[in-house]
Amino acid sequence: MTSQVSSPAEQADGAVVGEQREAAGAKDVRRLDRVIIRFAGDSGDGMQLTGDRFTSETASFGNDLSTLPNFPAEIRAPAGTLPGVSSFQLHFADHDILTPGDAPNVLVAMNPAALKANIADMPRGAEIIVNTDEFTKRALQKVGYDSSPLEDGSLDGYHLHPVPLTTLTVEALKEFDLTRKEAERSKNMFALGLLSWMYHRPTEGTEKFLTSKFAKKPDIAAANIAAFRAGWNFGETTEDFAVSYEVAPAVKAFPPGTYRNISGNLALAYGLIAASRQADLPLFLGSYPITPASDILHELSRHKNFGVRTFQAEDEIAGIGAALGAAFGGSLAVTTTSGPGVALKSETIGLAVSLELPLLIVDIQRGGPSTGLPTKTEQADLLQAMYGRNGEAPVPVVAPRTPADCFDAALEAARIALTYRTPVFLLSDGYLANGSEPWRIPDPEELPDLRVQFTQGPNHTLDDGTEVFWPYKRDPQTLARPWAIPGTPGLEHRIGGIEKQDGTGNISYDPANHDFMVRIRQAKVDGIDVPDVEVDDPHGAKTLVLGWGSTYGPITAAVRRLRAAGESVAQAHLRHLNPFPGNLGEVVRQYDKVVVPEMNLGQLATLVRAKYLVDATSYNQVNGMPFKAEQLATALKEAIDG
Repeated sequence: MTSQVSSPAEQADGAVVGEQREAAGAKDVRRLDRVIIRFAGDSGDGMQLTGDRFTSETASFGNDLSTLPNFPAEIRAPAGTLPGVSSFQLHFADHDILTPGDAPNVLVAMNPAALKANIADMPRGAEIIVNTDEFTKRALQKVGYDSSPLEDGSLDGYHLHPVPLTTLTVEALKEFDLTRKEAERSKNMFALGLLSWMYHRPTEGTEKFLTSKFAKKPDIAAANIAAFRAGWNFGETTEDFAVSYEVAPAVKAFPPGTYRNISGNLALAYGLIAASRQADLPLFLGSYPITPASDILHELSRHKNFGVRTFQAEDEIAGIGAALGAAFGGSLAVTTTSGPGVALKSETIGLAVSLELPLLIVDIQRGGPSTGLPTKTEQADLLQAMYGRNGEAPVPVVAPRTPADCFDAALEAARIALTYRTPVFLLSDGYLANGSEPWRIPDPEELPDLRVQFTQGPNHTLDDGTEVFWPYKRDPQTLARPWAIPGTPGLEHRIGGIEKQDGTGNISYDPANHDFMVRIRQAKVDGIDVPDVEVDDPHGAKTLVLGWGSTYGPITAAVRRLRAAGESVAQAHLRHLNPFPGNLGEVVRQYDKVVVPEMNLGQLATLVRAKYLVDATSYNQVNGMPFKAEQLATALKEAIDG
């Protein structure tokens, strides 16, 4: 017998593309082109792990995907409270997608707080799976529910699935020698098993992961696997879930190659390793742990076999000081941080400008000012990266646009630093750092050659014929000064923050020399070779949407929606923010309107207006979350019509 029940994705988003077909047994399978799932619970409920596992299996299945982890700043926020809710959203599809999705089709709520914190985002007709065991009178009162939403009719517009997840998990694990509290911890695996059945996700990878994760505690591994299988079996046998769903692999979305799921921070770490290999230089990271950048330190510390050295310093200043010392010593030097750490590192960044040494400053931006919102995203460090130092201290700025793009952005930042002997900012953010997407593993032959030549001997001849080494004699093409490794005979030279004489590198207080050195350092950055910005404008639009960094996904998704509705709109996205691409001025002057969506109060718009004297319009959001595509589409439509 074929069920006639419509999926929530069909009702809410029109996502059904295939006809329902009968599966083995009594249950039906319905094909969808995309699904958005959100797991939500206490920060101790394992929602991030659950989401990560579902994502990994989805990636191995071949879907395109995009994720949005969202969690409190506290290590363990008060249980059962709204501030303590942790969630993980995954959007996966059989075609190319760009964002984690605006509105979930499915919510898994582990307690009343998770339901209340997320219900406003759910479209009518969505599926809501709730752990009824947690809907006690005390838990309801803690988040302000006067009555149970499971019984008062407030959820009548949704497909509600009340499931006693805790009870079912404990029952499934009764044969194990576990306390009830220990058994309850596996309820997230029960939920993962249920969702894996609902959406036909592979299971072998999760079982192998659990076996490996708890290798030293085989009983715990076996219990989690049992809970996972019990969730799968519950979905298969219960009357409440009459339909399961298939989302076919996104065959047409990906060029041929080998793919893996990757987060922004992991891609960035791999990019730094690749850059060091392509430059044939050891990689040195001097860092102090800070959210959301710490994962890069953790990952790089695992790769000593690639010549990577990681130094966890006592503070931000020591971290960058060690990195700059490593740059002087001939390493590809990196320091990782977030906005508050950049403030502390600013003096040493200025020193790197003065010394003209290659140094990568990786800023994973978060909500500010001060401590701000450590686990939320923002793009508000652009002006700090541009100008946050004393004196005229220009620094190139590069920004990735997607999690996978963090790999390429790291290589590009390294290219600029090594070629032009300058510190370089790489501006990622929390959304990219923690989000993930499929990444095609590149062939090593595709990577750029970043090798540099260290100075080995004298490079200047005095009037009397004497050959000497001048540490500030510049390459006529790049204006880069020579890179001389300490200990090379005859190449001894002064370093330090006091102004140097052009050429000789001697300390100089001469006004004319200082004016020259300031201008030559600026000219070096201005002259960096960056590609022209590409404009996507198939219909000769009058309005240009200009973005940078992680707004790429939401902007592109919004532009697609507008074009599908018959609107004409152009799009350009910047990777290089200092210097700007050479053709950017010509591009922005071609359009009647330039709209700049940013997760700040208009920092790129300010720079564009100042440099090119165009009336760039800001569209801003600083709520700690990325833009939604529909929100941007509405704003851009108003700009087009205005």
